[in-house]
Amino acid sequence: MCIPDSTRSQILAGLRVFLIFFAAMTWLEFSTPHLPDNDGYYHIKMAYLMRSEGLKPAFPYLPLTILSADEFYDHHFLYHVALIPFTFGDLRLGAKWSAVLFASLAFLAVWILFKRQRVPLHWLWAFGLLALSAPFLYRMCVTRTQSLSLGMLVLGMLFLLEGKNKSLAALAFVYVWMYDAFPILLALGVLHFIAVALIERRFDFRPMLYIAGGILAGALVNPFFPDNIVFTYHHLFAKLTDATSTGVGNEWYPYTTLHILDNSFLSLAIFAGGIFALGLAGRKMDTRTAFGLLAALMFGWMFFQARRFVEYYPPFALIFTAFAFTPLLDRQADSPSPADSRLTRFLPGFPSILLALVLAAGMFRTLPLARSDMLETAPYWDFRGASIWLEHNTPAGSRVFQTDWDDFPRLFFYNTHNTYTVGLDPTYMQIRDPGLYDAWVRLVNGDTQPISSPIVHTFGARYIVSDLRHAAFLEAAKTDPYLVEVYRDESAVVYEITLP
Repeated sequence: MCIPDSTRSQILAGLRVFLIFFAAMTWLEFSTPHLPDNDGYYHIKMAYLMRSEGLKPAFPYLPLTILSADEFYDHHFLYHVALIPFTFGDLRLGAKWSAVLFASLAFLAVWILFKRQRVPLHWLWAFGLLALSAPFLYRMCVTRTQSLSLGMLVLGMLFLLEGKNKSLAALAFVYVWMYDAFPILLALGVLHFIAVALIERRFDFRPMLYIAGGILAGALVNPFFPDNIVFTYHHLFAKLTDATSTGVGNEWYPYTTLHILDNSFLSLAIFAGGIFALGLAGRKMDTRTAFGLLAALMFGWMFFQARRFVEYYPPFALIFTAFAFTPLLDRQADSPSPADSRLTRFLPGFPSILLALVLAAGMFRTLPLARSDMLETAPYWDFRGASIWLEHNTPAGSRVFQTDWDDFPRLFFYNTHNTYTVGLDPTYMQIRDPGLYDAWVRLVNGDTQPISSPIVHTFGARYIVSDLRHAAFLEAAKTDPYLVEVYRDESAVVYEITLP
C-alpha cells in the first residue's frame, strides 16, 4: 500500500511530537520508583484481576459501601481494560508506563487539535503543555483516568468545531464506559451551542443532542446496568451538592491563591495573554475562540473549586490562547501592511520567538517543580508487610478494619485475600449507612473506648490495620485488653481482637 508523501509527513511529524512528550513524561514518572498517588495501586490491580478472572471479576472487598459485591459498578471500566496490557510483569512498573503513555497521547490530542484547526506554530503551542503548571504535570503522571479523559475532551472539542456529530455520539458512548466524568463532555456541547449562538446568531442543538444520545446509550447499554445509574447518581450528587460532611481527599479542596500563583502561574498568565490578544486582533472574535474562552472559564471555575481539576484548566487555557493569537500570527505571516498593529510589524518572527522564550522559561521552572513533587510521594512498600501478614495469618475473606479510607488501594494491591471496611472514597460508606460511617469516624479518632467490641459487633472485623499516624486510635488500642499487636513495621501496625 502506497502512502502519499503528505500523509507520511504528517504521521512522522505526529510521531516526533509524541516521542518528545513521551520522553518528558518518562523523565518525570521515573524520577521516583513509587506511584505518585494511592489510587494507582487500585487501578492496576483491578486491571490485573480483569485479565486473570474476566472483565467483570467478583468484587467482595468493600461490603459496607455502595461498592458491595451485589451492586458493584466499575466506573473506570474501559480505563481498566486499557491497563490490561500493562499487567504482565511488575504491576508497579506497568502502572508507571501506562501513565507515561496515556499522558503522551492526551498531549498529542492537543497537538492534533491545533494542527487540524490550522493554528500557526501548532507544535510550539502544544509543547506549552510542559510549561504551564507543575500540579498539572504531576496529575498526568498519576495512574488514573484523568489523562485519557483530557484526551477525550480535546477530541470532543475538535469534533464540535468540525461538526462531526456522529463522532461526538461515539465518543460520548465510550466516555461513559471509561469514566464517570462524562457530563463534562455534555457541558462542552452546551458551551459550543452558546458560542455559535453568540457569534453566528443561530441555534444549533444537534451536537448537544448527539452527545446526550451517546451518553444515554452508554448508560443503558452497559455491562453494569442498572447499578451504573444508581452509583453515578450517588457519586456525582454527593460531590456536586456537597451533600455529605465527609472529609474526602485533598484533591476535592481548592488550592490557596498563593499556591496557584506559585505552581500554576503561567497557566493564569497565558490566559490573560489570550484576553489581551483579543484586543490586539482588531476584529470580531470567531466561534472557535469564543468556544475556547468559555471552556477555559468553565475549567478555571472548576479548578478554583477543587484542585483536582488542574488536569483540565491549563490545557484549555492554552487552547483558548492559541486560538486568540491565531489572527495575529496569521497576519504576521503575511506581508505587513500599514493597517497592521505595531506588534505584528515589529520584527519578522517576533511573536514566535517571544512565545518560544515564554514557554522555555515556563518549562525551566515547571518541570523541576513537578519532579520535586514526584520525589515526595510515599514509598510503594507502605502496607506491603502488613498485607502479607494478613494474607498468611487470617481466614480467606475475613474483614479488616482500617483507620484510614485512603489506605485501601495499597492494601488491595498487595492483598485480595481479605475484605475491608472502607475505601476509594469515604462517601461510599456514608451514602450506604450514615450511622455506620459516623461510628467508624468516632473509632478512628479515638472517641469510642474500648474499641474492640464495636469493631467486632458493628463492623464484623477481628483484625485491624493502621498507619502509625493515628495517634489517638493507637493510644486507645494500648488500653484495650482484647487487642493484641501481631505485626508492626515502619509504616503500619496490625492488631488481632481476642474478644470472646
